[in-house]
Amino acid sequence: MHTRRSDVLDKIKSTADLLDLHEIDLEIDRLLDQRSSLPELDQYKIAHGEVARLESEKVKADAALKTADLGLHKTNGELEIMAERAASEQNRLYAGGISARDADYLRREVEMLYAKVSKMEDEVLHFIEEKEASEHLVEQLAIELEAATSHREKLRADITEKWRVIDKQLEAKEAQKAEAAPLVDEYLMEIYDELRETKEGRVVGPLTDGICGSCHLRLSAAEVARAVKDDPPRCVHCRSILVT
Repeated sequence: MHTRRSDVLDKIKSTADLLDLHEIDLEIDRLLDQRSSLPELDQYKIAHGEVARLESEKVKADAALKTADLGLHKTNGELEIMAERAASEQNRLYAGGISARDADYLRREVEMLYAKVSKMEDEVLHFIEEKEASEHLVEQLAIELEAATSHREKLRADITEKWRVIDKQLEAKEAQKAEAAPLVDEYLMEIYDELRETKEGRVVGPLTDGICGSCHLRLSAAEVARAVKDDPPRCVHCRSILVT
């Protein structure tokens, strides 16, 4: 009789220890959820996307600036050569000493050369405008990129600090769990682990005044009597383990 009473008390203690363990597990779940759902994480994703966008835009702007600069340099060089050639041919025309036929041909040549010079001058002006616009855009994007990067890094630092605090709390809870788990009977742990895998939230709760501490539904007197006969006691509504 004494042995039977001792076994019952041991089972009651084991379920009570399981409730303590479950409270620790729920706190670990809460901390893990808090760790993965920090508001700063969504803000960081947005900030990282903005940095990536600005980096891409700046690469394009840098390439456009380089293209405009190369085009300006090339066209300026060609313009200089063409202008020198036009001036040289014009000097030949003005110097005289050539036939009327050759003079007429040379005059048309000079007109054609100066037409090309005029066209190249327009191209130079276009490249100058493109270069100035690109320089302005590159400068603006650099400012925006610096600000966006700074904002992203601040969010990263905030997240890292909050994770550090949460991880320290998790470490403490895991240490408590390591101490609490061996106090629970092995068969109870198996049932508990299965419930934890198939159900979310609370799976162990006290039975207080006929009310399940997990689903908060009332059990009738007959249901309570039936539940406490089970090993371990289980709620007829949610099948959580009951601590009586």
